[in-house]
Amino acid sequence: MVVAVIKSHRTRFRSLCVLYPMFNLKTSRQLICLLVTVCVLTSQSLAEDTDFMEEFLKREYSLAKPYRGLGFSSSSQWDLMGTAMVTPDQVRLTPDLQSRQGAVWSRIPLVLRDWELKVHFKIHGQGKKNLNGDGLAIWLTRDRMLNGPVFGNMNQFTGLGIFVDTYPNADKTHDKTQAGTQRTFPYISMMLGNGTLSYDHDRDGRPTEIGGCTALARNSVHDTFLLVRYSKNRLTLLVDVDGKQEWRECADVTGLRLPTGYFLGASSATGDLSDNHDIISMKLYQLTVERTPEEEEEEEVTIPRVDNMEQFQVEVEEEGMSGIQFFFTLLFSILGLGVLGVVGLMVYGRWKENKRKRFY
Repeated sequence: MVVAVIKSHRTRFRSLCVLYPMFNLKTSRQLICLLVTVCVLTSQSLAEDTDFMEEFLKREYSLAKPYRGLGFSSSSQWDLMGTAMVTPDQVRLTPDLQSRQGAVWSRIPLVLRDWELKVHFKIHGQGKKNLNGDGLAIWLTRDRMLNGPVFGNMNQFTGLGIFVDTYPNADKTHDKTQAGTQRTFPYISMMLGNGTLSYDHDRDGRPTEIGGCTALARNSVHDTFLLVRYSKNRLTLLVDVDGKQEWRECADVTGLRLPTGYFLGASSATGDLSDNHDIISMKLYQLTVERTPEEEEEEEVTIPRVDNMEQFQVEVEEEGMSGIQFFFTLLFSILGLGVLGVVGLMVYGRWKENKRKRFY
């Protein structure tokens, strides 16, 4: 491409030399050299604009077809738990049945400082909108292979949880984003656990969310992906669920510090409502980035934290009564008042009758 440009410019310069004698051969060569220099500098500046110089697929942390490193043998790199099962096309965490829990966990602790995780997943089922559940989660946590109420994993976890929530548990009038707009489900959110914070399932994790977005990933006719990038204490979540084959930013958190040595995993759970929750692939890439001496000497953390956690704290309104609750409350209140009125009349009638007997 550069050679073609040079030839084109050389032709133009020669024509200029014919038309204008002052453009001699020496000047033409100098201009060509200048053009080459500009092209090289432009390509270097474009390379410098990218955040990461190189990325490398780390197979020991990745899960992809034909899923040879997955199973119960001593040489396996991933473990299955609960209802999770391997098929030729995906790892199905839970089938479209009620009250199921399943998970897949890496056996190898992640020791990379800068990395990128690309997850290809699929959520689908027979239930109609808002009659399906509950969703799946992607994990990077200190503990692994523990059942619990948070999409099939333990509560009060230590590490990072990314939740693809397909069912709204909270009252819609009280469930809003940080910007004050109402959430729309399916909704992807992130939570950073320190071992003491609890995921509030009744409020869809809203009190502990550090970022999220709506992503219509259920029963999609397109492939659905999410990408998590962690580099230089910055965590970015991107999604691709619209079939446009381009990433859309979902959340971006700076000043987030994650320890190394945690385990990757994915889990899912169904309750009274259900869906198929599938992991097609989880591919982890090591990012090669340049660091200043000060960044190299940063002290490693042992507990996950965000430098400014107060920015994510939002007052969550107490849920009011629904229409059905209000109806039954009013109905029972009226019935109660009626019963009290009848009892009062009976007592008053007996008192009046006793009073009349006194005069005879």
